[in-house]
Amino acid sequence: MASFIIEGGHSLQGEIRPQGAKNEALQVICATLLTKEEVVIENIPDILDVNNLIELLRDMGVRVKKLTEETYSFKAETIDLAFTHSHEFMQKSAAMRGSIMIIGPLLARFGEAVVPKPGGDKIGRRRLDTHFNGIIRLGAELKLNEQKQLYTLTTEKLKGTYVLLDEASVTGTANLLMAAVLAEGETIIYNAACEPYVEQLSRMLVRMGAHIDGIASNRLTVQGVSQLSGCRHRLLPDMIEIGSFIGMAAMTASEITIKGASTDHLGIIP
Repeated sequence: MASFIIEGGHSLQGEIRPQGAKNEALQVICATLLTKEEVVIENIPDILDVNNLIELLRDMGVRVKKLTEETYSFKAETIDLAFTHSHEFMQKSAAMRGSIMIIGPLLARFGEAVVPKPGGDKIGRRRLDTHFNGIIRLGAELKLNEQKQLYTLTTEKLKGTYVLLDEASVTGTANLLMAAVLAEGETIIYNAACEPYVEQLSRMLVRMGAHIDGIASNRLTVQGVSQLSGCRHRLLPDMIEIGSFIGMAAMTASEITIKGASTDHLGIIP
């Protein structure tokens, strides 16, 4: 079994540049499914969760190009919806938490989405509730196939309404927001998560043509549009990584330089 051996008593020194934020990457990569035009995302971290999601989108028919070490181009002009019903898709999506956020974009643009049932999970104050309940409020129909252990969501057209989230879930807010931008009419999301990653997603969607008010607050108002266009987006640096290095430097009485830290989004961490 692999292990880490940590020898204390040493000070740290030097410069680091944090990688792009994983949690933001998972959201905005899913958002590329909302348009048939090209979306370019910069500062994407080279980590397993993100790489697996990129590979899943590629399997679904998204044209993915690696432009530089940290920059990717996504073009979801056509999507192979049949693949989302395959055993391969079920296995891959069940293995990554971030894949839940493809529900909103697929429903909004194509009218259907499939989600494998997590082992032992039941609807009723569990981790999928925030996603399902909000999107059902927009007019989606949810069915469970017990034999195949998967949920299917379908809709002829999502329609705006008010939604009070039962928890201020970051991924739940992101999913609902991505569904609402292409829904018909106005959607108001109460108790929305207002972390910087949701703010970043909101601003990216606005650059794509979405109409969103209340960005960075816990009340988001969305006026649905008929379609979105492409854009270019840069991820924030990973705040968890930055906070970890700040903590390590403080505990070891060290002096280090963290470059590109985006201090405006760090809150009380420094």
